[in-house]
Amino acid sequence: MHRILLLHGINHNMFGKRNSAQYGTITLDEINRQALDIAGELGVELEFFQSNYEGEMCERIHRAYEEQVDAVVINAGAWTHYSYGIRDALEILDAPVVEVHMSNIHAREEFRKRSIFSEVVKGQIIGFGVESYILGIRAAASIIRNKD
Repeated sequence: MHRILLLHGINHNMFGKRNSAQYGTITLDEINRQALDIAGELGVELEFFQSNYEGEMCERIHRAYEEQVDAVVINAGAWTHYSYGIRDALEILDAPVVEVHMSNIHAREEFRKRSIFSEVVKGQIIGFGVESYILGIRAAASIIRNKD
């Protein structure tokens, strides 16, 4: 069975409590449940990981390389705009990476309009709330199947 790793970045453990205008009221646990549902429908195995520590996120990405996961879906949160360490870790992966964001980063503050990951990811899905995750998992599964 193909494996997808879903990575949640900094402050995502606070979904449901922070900035409901941008992120709604859904919690990280609810996002993960919906993600598992779609993964089941698509016939892929899904693992998720969340951290507020940049080094831990890099270590998990390194482990994904060693485990030879088939794809990665990442919402790195604020790290998207400044973490060259996470960017470089993602670049190491042989697996395709899909970047997702619940809010439209291009319609927000100036510093959020640039993703330093854009050069190393297969594509981006932004601005659709929790559906961004669902679309990201669908895209990752499609990419995997097209490689077979």
